[in-house]
Parts: sequence; C-alpha cells; structure tokens
Amino acid sequence: MEKMNRLSKASSPYLRQHAGNPVDWYEWGNDPLLKAQNENKPLIISIGYAACHWCHVMAHESFSDSDIADYMNRNFVCIKIDREERPDIDQIYMEAAHLLGGQSGWPLNAFATPEGKPFFVGTYFPPEQWMDALNQISRVYNDDPSVIEEVAESLMEGLNTNPFTNSREASGLSRNDYDTSYQHHVESIDFKDGGYSGTPKFVLPASLDFFLQYHVLTGEQKSLDAPLQALDAIAKGGIHDQVGGGFARYSTDRFWKVPHFEKMLYDNAQITSLYAHAYQLVNKKLYAEIIDECIAFAERELRDESGGFYASIDADSEEEEGKFYVWTQAEIEEAVDPEYAAHILRYYQVTPEGNWERGKNILHTELTKEKYASRNGLSEEEFEIMLERSKILLLDKRNERIRPTTDDKILTSWNALMISAYVDAYKALGKDRYLNGAMRTARFVVENMMREDGFLNRVYKDGKVTIDGFLEDYATLAEAFIGLYEVTFDRYWLMQGHLLMQYVLVHFADSDSNLFFYTSDESENLIARKHEITDNVIPSSNSVLAHAFYKMGILFDDATYSELAEKMVVAVRDQVKQYGSYFANWAALLGKLTYPVVEIAIVGENALPLALEIQKSYWPNEIFSGGMDENLPLLEHKMKFGKTLVYVCKDKACNLPVETAEEAIAMMKA
Repeated sequence: MEKMNRLSKASSPYLRQHAGNPVDWYEWGNDPLLKAQNENKPLIISIGYAACHWCHVMAHESFSDSDIADYMNRNFVCIKIDREERPDIDQIYMEAAHLLGGQSGWPLNAFATPEGKPFFVGTYFPPEQWMDALNQISRVYNDDPSVIEEVAESLMEGLNTNPFTNSREASGLSRNDYDTSYQHHVESIDFKDGGYSGTPKFVLPASLDFFLQYHVLTGEQKSLDAPLQALDAIAKGGIHDQVGGGFARYSTDRFWKVPHFEKMLYDNAQITSLYAHAYQLVNKKLYAEIIDECIAFAERELRDESGGFYASIDADSEEEEGKFYVWTQAEIEEAVDPEYAAHILRYYQVTPEGNWERGKNILHTELTKEKYASRNGLSEEEFEIMLERSKILLLDKRNERIRPTTDDKILTSWNALMISAYVDAYKALGKDRYLNGAMRTARFVVENMMREDGFLNRVYKDGKVTIDGFLEDYATLAEAFIGLYEVTFDRYWLMQGHLLMQYVLVHFADSDSNLFFYTSDESENLIARKHEITDNVIPSSNSVLAHAFYKMGILFDDATYSELAEKMVVAVRDQVKQYGSYFANWAALLGKLTYPVVEIAIVGENALPLALEIQKSYWPNEIFSGGMDENLPLLEHKMKFGKTLVYVCKDKACNLPVETAEEAIAMMKA
C-alpha cells in the first residue's frame, strides 16, 4: 500500500494529488518555517494547481522518485502550495522569478531562506536538471551562505518597492489617453488567425472586450474586427470543446487548433460574457449558440448541488494529456449514425492518420456550418440536425471514458465571474434560467462565503470555508452584485456590493497611494504586501475595483467613489497608455471617464421587462437603475402612477421621460 504524506489531510485537491509522493511535503504555515529555522535548512516552495499538466509531469518524474525525494527531505524543508487557494503567496514568488529575469509559469519552484525570502526561482525541471539544481543550491547554502543572503536581500528590496507611492493626486484624463492605449493595444492583434500574436495563445476576454467598447465609442472598424475575428476563430478551433462545449485554457499554436486541455471556470465565465457582449452588438447566431453551450458545460460539469461552481477540470486522464478529448476515426465511425459519419469526419477534420498525434484527432473546423452545408449539397437545417444528433452521440460515447479529475473547491472570485456571465447571457438572450442561475450562485456566495460585516472567505470545500478573501474576491463579487442589481432592480444586491466596498476601504487601502493591497490588514503577514495591477487572464483586482467604485459613485450619487475610481486610473495612466492588453480593463474604465456615461432610470410596474428590452443591445457606458421604489438618488421624484417611464440622463441631467424601449434607445444613441 502506498505510504501517504501529510498532504493526505489537505482540503485542496491539488495538494492531495501529491499525498503519495515520498517527498515530506508540508502545507504552508508556521510548522515548516520553524522547522527550517531550527534546522537551518532552505525552503523549497513548490506552487501549482490541480489542472496543471506540467505540475503533474514534474510530480511523476521528480517528486515520485525516491532518491530525489530523499535528497529533498534531508537538505530542504519542502512546502506545497495551491496557487488558486493562495494567490497572495504565488504572487510574491512569481514576482521574484521576474526580478531574477527567469521564466515564469507553473509549476513554480522557489528556493528561499528559512524566513521565506526567495533567492532562486524556476519553473518545470526535468529530473536531471532538478537534481543538479538541488545539489548546487544545497552546496552554496552550506558553504557560502553570504551569497544566498545577498541575493535574498536584493530580491526583498525589489519585492517591497512600491512604484505607486505618492500617486495621490488626480489630474485630467483625456480621450487622447484612451486613443493612445488603443493604438498600442491593437498592434498586438493577429489579424490573420485571430486573437493576440505569438504562441501560446490565450483568449484574454477582458482585453478583447475593450475593443468592443472602443468600437462603440469611436466607430473604429478595426476595433470591432479584432474581437469578432478572435471569437470566430476560437469557435472553430480545437480550443473549443466541439462536443461538450466550453473552452480550454489556451492554444499551443497560433491557429487555435491544439489546446492545453485543462478547463478553468474563470476562462469559461469570462468567454461567455465576451460572446454575450458581441452578440448584443452584431446578433450573430453562432455567438448565441456558444453562450448556451458554455453555460450548459459549466452547469453539467462544474456546478455543485449547492449552487456554487468548481474551479477546474484537469488536462490529463490516465496520465496522458488530452486523452479524454481526442478521437480516432474508428471511434467516431462507431459512435455516430452511419449515414452521418462521412460528413462528421470531414467537418471536424478527422483523418485515419490523426490531425494531431499518431492516430489521434482534435475536433476542429475550417468552415462554418452554413458554408459546409452549402459546399456539400445540404440545407442548413439538414446539416444542423445531423451535427446536433452526432454531438449528442459523441458526448455519450466520451462519457464512457475515464474522466479527468475535477478540482471541486469553490472559489469566491471565480464564482463571481460566473454570476456576471449569467447576467450577461440573460441580457443578451433574455432567458429566465440564466437570471435564475445568477441568483442561485449569488445566494450561495452570500450564505456561505460572506459575513454580515462584509468579510469574505475565499474557499469553500466539503461544506467548510477557509482562507481570508483577497482583493480579487471583493472586487469581482462587488461587480457581480452591481450587475445583478441592474437586471433585477433589487436594491439588496446593490447593498451587498456596497458592504463589500466599505470593507475594502477599511482593510485593503494603501495610505501611500490611491491603489489597494491584494491582502487585507487582518490577513497573514507575509514577507511582502503587494498590489495587483496588471490585467491578465483575469483582470487585475484593482482595475475591477475601480470599475465598481465608479458605478457605485453614480448609483449612490457619491463623488467620493467616483473620484477615487478616477484617481486609481491616474495612478497607472502611463502603463495604461503603453502596455495594451496588460492594462485593457483599466483602459475600458478610461473610456467611461472620457466619454459620456448615460444613466438610465426606469420606474413603474413594467420597469424590468422594459429594461431587458433595452439591455438586449450592447451599452458599454450605460448604468441602469429602476423599479417601483424611488430608493436611489437617480430615481427620486420620477414615479408617475399608472405609467412606466424611462429617463435617459447624463451628468445628473435627465431628458424628458419616454415610454418605449425604441424611444429610449434612439435617445441613448443620440
């Protein structure tokens, strides 16, 4: 029987994946730090996540090797960290990797002093290189500790440098700032194959969303082409699970064909929102289908019976990447109706030799359904029926395979993104089940993750909540609650968001800048307290928070919030203008600050259906309030008995009310 280490008692599915290693792993905490100090041993801090393919590879090759593990146990104190549970720790050692000029990614393996100060950081190591690194670091640590100390102190100086100190004053933002950000951003777009240039290719939904906003505000056609081309490309590519719906984390090639097969909740939530916004703008049938598929995938494979959503699905099954998702030609011929097989094989680019590895095919398309039907003598309806029938049969066949593992922890911020996805899908498609899904998940978060004073926990697992929430959790949830208010006009959700933001102002504020720390002043005191600024696969917590402050300022007519949002953008203005996709969510707020934001107040018995009719279009710079009660400043003195009225307002000045969506939309466009 395999001997288990102490990670067998961990709640994290990722940590439990390493419970059978002969490495004497610790979870993060005081015990390993005290052991390292008492025994004067350096730390190995190894960081990854459950769906990470190369984490599995290194665990199999090195951490399962008894000789390597014995050397690690004798010469180091070894700590395993789930980066999704502890992004605050990951953030510190990832920045150390950047300061050292090395590669970054996961697994992230940091060597640190007994106090946790890093002095060497790397990613994946093959066994020989890992053993070589262990030998060299152990030798230098014992024979020449001054070298280690010098590097560690230098890195600590860099980690504790705050580039935003004294960024306290606001100064005027301009449309030129917004345009400059766009010009630098659009240079990174691959207009041939879609998405961003280079490989690997990540979708980066918030970055593509910025282009939709820029198009609406400026009329620039290129800024519409960029996201639509990407959305069309990923819909056809292997990164899109053609059978089961949903999207993999990224593509390893520039054509979106070969995915890194792990599926993350945060990706699929944000991609759903992006397709919803694009559908609102261009009403393309394909985009509506993708929205429905994405949500169906998440509900089928990631939703817990409690209403929360799990974190991810692994890339590997049976110790092989992608095995669950790829097909041989014979498997498809066996699964689908014989009269459909030839078309299905041709449509999905399946060959006997395999379109990926030997005999293995990744399902992807080169033609839209409409073009394929036309070129092959089929009606669109006929091919649609053929395709849908075959997808059901393929999914049933695939479900007979050994599934990749699911990381079934529930994270507050990722569930907040899913609430927003539901809301965006509801606006775009008007399906009540999406609004019901949003409210169910929101109620789960409030009941399980949130205290009455606004404090959040980050992780829910097996009925228990753990780990103090990070700024990411507060910011994304506040945004989700504001979005939920705009489609329900239930002030409860707005007040929940307000409570979160009040907690942030007290516990996350940085007295030296207008930005906010990633960790609360009540959380564990690590070797550095960082700000999260750059937008990446998830927008930065500070940029999301700034959006929420701006909306709250308008909804509550509170200049303190609105001015703080502007000051936050000013603090990073130079980076927003220069670094494109890495500050795209900031740039979107810049668009709201330099172009008019239209406030829509809808009062009366039919306020909600009238609001939804207007919200079916894409309004990136509009804020909605309404209902039967004059319970917000913008709603005061606007009710008229027996009528439902729409007020289109700007800078607190409202036009005369109208009674139809068409009239309101015409006024908004004007």
